[in-house]
Amino acid sequence: MLKKVFLFAAVLLLQAAGTSGLSRGYCAQDKQSDPYLWDFGEIQQGKVVSHDFTLKNDTDDIMEITRIHSSCGCTVSECEKKSLMPHQSTPIRVSFKSKGYSGPVTQFVYVHTDNTDSLIVKFIIKANVVKDKG
Repeated sequence: MLKKVFLFAAVLLLQAAGTSGLSRGYCAQDKQSDPYLWDFGEIQQGKVVSHDFTLKNDTDDIMEITRIHSSCGCTVSECEKKSLMPHQSTPIRVSFKSKGYSGPVTQFVYVHTDNTDSLIVKFIIKANVVKDKG
């Protein structure tokens, strides 16, 4: 009986480990479950990939974007509007240049505003950069 319980526990443990391994793997993000995070999944080294985040002014006042910067020169960001009317949105395009990278990469983009409730909004991009097999 003890063998059966041990075997059953081992099978459950292996299934749980397999499931958690899949959830941490690199796969392209199908749905935007977190509006501040984008995972490009696996990309070829040297490729440039982009994603548009949305920055929304949830206040009843005009919000100014005062500065945008990233954690690395390989990540460039642009926004269409620097001034957002109440409840207005603007896309923040983030582009990542993967040249020189290999393996898992995480980069950050910081959007500074004059909104005292969110002075700095942080967007995160991730990718798993793979070398060309050729």
